[in-house]
Amino acid sequence: MTRSEKKRIVVIDGPSGAGKSTVGQRLARRLGYFYLDTGALYRCVALAADQKGLRPAGCKPDDSKKLFQFVKSCKIRFKRRKSRQGAVSQQVFLNGKDVTKHIRTAKISLLASRYSRLPMVRRALRYQQRNFGKKGGMVAEGRDLGTVVFPKAHVKFFMVASVEERARRRYLELKQKFKSVSLKDVRRAIIVRDRADRGRRIAPLKKAKDAIAVDTTALTIDQVVDEMYNHFQRKS
Repeated sequence: MTRSEKKRIVVIDGPSGAGKSTVGQRLARRLGYFYLDTGALYRCVALAADQKGLRPAGCKPDDSKKLFQFVKSCKIRFKRRKSRQGAVSQQVFLNGKDVTKHIRTAKISLLASRYSRLPMVRRALRYQQRNFGKKGGMVAEGRDLGTVVFPKAHVKFFMVASVEERARRRYLELKQKFKSVSLKDVRRAIIVRDRADRGRRIAPLKKAKDAIAVDTTALTIDQVVDEMYNHFQRKS
């Protein structure tokens, strides 16, 4: 891979449960790139605020500067972890503590969506996201990357899948971590999250005009990664 290729940024946008995280990590490994889960950034902010007793509904305009500084003060970093079986995953650290599991609960997911509607939160995290991407060589996944954060990304993808398929995937994922979870509740949470993400006034979820749409409903993870990798190669 040439030096110029390592400077490129690939973004993957799409709704919750479309498979962005799994695909993003595998594509990043295949390209030899850093993987940025931007959703984890918002989840970390939600967790930090929840632990501090803050609530998004209580954030008044006069608190904007304070909220901006609070979000900027959150020290978030990612670390790759390899299991004994050879599987590679990513750990998320907030202010030095491993919060990988804590940020994946239904409560934090909904809180993250609410915080994502606040301009000061998005502004502070946009600053952090662009810092991650300064050196290039990055695959990032989120909801407004191709439209707002990295409008000049080398390749943009927009992943979609049916609500039923996304609920099934998220249910299987959560079931491995938490015993008390139901498919019905997961499906309901995804519908609520979709409505919130698409309807928010600031940076709503939508496909960038130059993004490549990828419907993953009937595709395996390997098939999706292959399709994206091939698109990347054609643009290189």
